[in-house]
Amino acid sequence: MSSEKNQQFPKTYWREIELPTFQKLNQDISVDVAIVGAGITGITAAYLLSKEGKKVALIEAGSVLNGTTGHTTAKLTAQHGLVYDEYLNHFGEEKARLYFESHMNAIRFVEGMVKEHGIDCDFSKEDAYMYATTDEYVDKLKTEWEAYTSLGIDGDLKDIIPFNIPAKAALMMKNQAQYHPLKFLRALLDEAVKAGCSVYENTTADDIEDDDLQPKVVTKDGKRVTCNNVIIASHFPFYDKLGLYFARMYADRSYAIGIKTDKDYPGGMYISADSPTRSIRYTPLNGEKLLIIGGENHKTGQGIDTLKHYEALEAFAEEVFGIKGYDYRWSAQDMVTLDKLPYIGPLTSEREHILVATGYKKWGMTTGIAAGHLLTDYVMDRNNPYKELYSPSRFNADPALKSIVTTNADVAKHLLRGKLELVEKDPGELQEGEGSVVLHNGKRAGAYKDENGKLYIVDTTCTHLGCECEWNRAEKTWDCPCHGSRYSYSGDVIEGPTRKALELLEEG
Repeated sequence: MSSEKNQQFPKTYWREIELPTFQKLNQDISVDVAIVGAGITGITAAYLLSKEGKKVALIEAGSVLNGTTGHTTAKLTAQHGLVYDEYLNHFGEEKARLYFESHMNAIRFVEGMVKEHGIDCDFSKEDAYMYATTDEYVDKLKTEWEAYTSLGIDGDLKDIIPFNIPAKAALMMKNQAQYHPLKFLRALLDEAVKAGCSVYENTTADDIEDDDLQPKVVTKDGKRVTCNNVIIASHFPFYDKLGLYFARMYADRSYAIGIKTDKDYPGGMYISADSPTRSIRYTPLNGEKLLIIGGENHKTGQGIDTLKHYEALEAFAEEVFGIKGYDYRWSAQDMVTLDKLPYIGPLTSEREHILVATGYKKWGMTTGIAAGHLLTDYVMDRNNPYKELYSPSRFNADPALKSIVTTNADVAKHLLRGKLELVEKDPGELQEGEGSVVLHNGKRAGAYKDENGKLYIVDTTCTHLGCECEWNRAEKTWDCPCHGSRYSYSGDVIEGPTRKALELLEEG
């Protein structure tokens, strides 16, 4: 079975449930808290703040739960790769333990909500395993196990895993979990609405007027939401005044496929420590187990033909499990901070009433819930032990200083390479369903010909800071290799930091 032979995949398994719909904001309103972004962070904060008696408006540019939250592998875990030894060395034992505790608290919150409200979301407790296939990473797992021991993390170091994978060791973290994120968050959103939260879809936040004690979120249609606090939960902050978040993070893409197999699945959640990354778990599907195979991460707009990543995951799944059915594939984009800790808190030290949550790496399922709780405590002016750990205003010279030099050198390389690229392809050479960088009126441009032969030609210069976008064949998008902005084949914005569409040069 080849990915090339079947292009008609649902975007993601999670999206195959019916979600509520809400009206567009069509008038100016005043609330206590305006939350921009109806994903896991926004909905968690909306629920908690509404329960506190706050008047909340939840604003979403598209439809609820259609962003990164809807394109996940949906693991609820505090096992985030080889991080605890690193955090011990860079931040100290107290902060490393706080990081672990904040994610375990998120898992406990989900479990508690499932029991309290009877939420049917396929929640189950599972142990998580990180395995190594090389001697180098066996040694790293042993070092990480020492960090687990120092921090009191409940786990174990194993010799094998129950798959046909040449693993030499596996580090287990006990009492982790998995669930169907959209089923859970739909129920949480219902509870928020019952508590008085107002939700507005297809309402794009464009700016914040911040000239007095009551900021105003301004939509693209010119409507204003006056409030006491703004929470920016829009994956990448749509408002970045003096925060310079685009220079403090980079965008990383990863891929997942959903398959069926005749082999029994033993339970547990598994991820490789070494490269290429392979993540394995299951979810219930009509009395069977759908295996979710993830990995193949790379910086957005960089690397090989994106369709090759799906093919690599398919080949791995076929070799290890044997594929009986292959119906789902999807990808996600994640923001990674310089020191690998999320930014959760005031946008800047001077703008304490504008709060932001971003930079979750691959671990948004627990980080988003932890962020919802932390942001709620900011709004309620309560103490929270995790404020300093996740403060966006922090700066740790090691590893952040090294990372900012490396990240911005990478940006400069791609900025220069895109400008010097020799382009010879003509738009007329494209086949139906094909996109490519082309030469248009003597200049570099991007073209896509749809299945009906309609041609879209765009200026590929990213409207954020001028890098040249690259064609993403798997998703049919234009992706910026510098800061991760993404556009549709007709130039519309899909992901920030950009807020302005590519120029559509020709259509027809």
